[in-house]
Amino acid sequence: MMIASFTVAQVLWFFALGASAGSLINVLVYRLPLGLSVVTPPSRCPTCETRLTWRENIPIFGWLFLGGRCRFCRSKISAEYPIVEFVVAVLFAGFYVLWYLTPPDARFLGIAIGHVAPPWAGTSTGFTYPLAQTWPIFLLFLILLGCLVAMTIVDAKTFTIPLVLAWVPAAAALVIHPLAALYVELSKGHLWRTAPGWDWVIPTPGPNGWYWVGFSVGGAIGLLGSLVLLGTGLITRSFGDYEEWEKKATEAAATAGEQPDQQELWIRYPHARREMVKELAFLAPPVLGAIIGGWGAERVIALTAGWSFDPVSGGFVTSFPVPLWLAALSGVLLGYLVGGGVAWFIRVFGSLGFGKEAMGLGDVHLMAAVGACLGWIDAVIAFFLAAFVGVAWALMGAVFGGLRRQLPYGPHLAVASVLVVLLRPLVELGLSKLLRTPVQLP
Repeated sequence: MMIASFTVAQVLWFFALGASAGSLINVLVYRLPLGLSVVTPPSRCPTCETRLTWRENIPIFGWLFLGGRCRFCRSKISAEYPIVEFVVAVLFAGFYVLWYLTPPDARFLGIAIGHVAPPWAGTSTGFTYPLAQTWPIFLLFLILLGCLVAMTIVDAKTFTIPLVLAWVPAAAALVIHPLAALYVELSKGHLWRTAPGWDWVIPTPGPNGWYWVGFSVGGAIGLLGSLVLLGTGLITRSFGDYEEWEKKATEAAATAGEQPDQQELWIRYPHARREMVKELAFLAPPVLGAIIGGWGAERVIALTAGWSFDPVSGGFVTSFPVPLWLAALSGVLLGYLVGGGVAWFIRVFGSLGFGKEAMGLGDVHLMAAVGACLGWIDAVIAFFLAAFVGVAWALMGAVFGGLRRQLPYGPHLAVASVLVVLLRPLVELGLSKLLRTPVQLP
């Protein structure tokens, strides 16, 4: 009975955490598109501007107690607020139940839901209290999940993604993954390793992957170099003249009796090919940095520790293996570069081919964040799965007339990223059939 009560309390705690995160997401969704601070001023009624007390700010229940109306001016409060809070609460609590409380052999409606949890989480780890050992990685996933929800809502409303929502999970991954790996390495504890071929919770270069360590670090340094060049004006920001063009185009449309929306104007912008040249200039330093970094790291190891052929693995090994923390850091950087790079490749060459912006830069940052948190494999799979999510949404819009048939691509990318995690057994089965070899993802 005590264990059952403790388990229920944990689920309720994650539900409450998710509801609180949903309340913060509501603030971000409202304030970020308007350019307002998310810290000050405190929450106020948008109609009468009366500062809200703690009673009105209780997630979910605050709206219910008020009957959906402001306590001061009785104006209506959108039901979106409690809905977002409830959805995020269910997501947080649901993933906790699936990953940490569901037995490996559990099935629901014939579906093996016990296999949803990644190998490093859940009852398969052998830990008595798996959350106590793996909570940093789970926390990182919850941060990503909350930001994906926020990006989905903002993009669906405004057709833009505030880049800070993608930077937060990417920065968290850059800190949490290496530090967690360093702690495991120093404590010589369990490596959360239940399948051969990987050594961390996301794909990494491995103990002999010095080339990819140099590749990822060199690419990251090149990216920082591009940002410096952009800040100093040596390379120019793409679409820098768009606002001025949009103003003139809006005035011309008004004269002609037209009222194009923001998306239509964005598509009409005639200089997309020219702007892609600027973005190729921005991408040149990361690409060169990655190539030089990979080559240089391999040469340094060859001169210091040396390489030898291992007949068992069929590859070259070194007497100086990559430390686990550095492998984890490289995994984050590779995920960021590859996840964002795949989306940016489609953006650049699609825009060059069609003469219109093929994909928003916010989508690039979204996929880079997914890659940093979940690894490059999940990011690539999610990117291509998003196309099927978009088709499914269009079909649902055709069947159910109340749904918007057209959405920006960001929500499809966000949903696909969550589905890759949620449908991990199906993803592994599909990859195994495609590659004709058993596959188990970290």
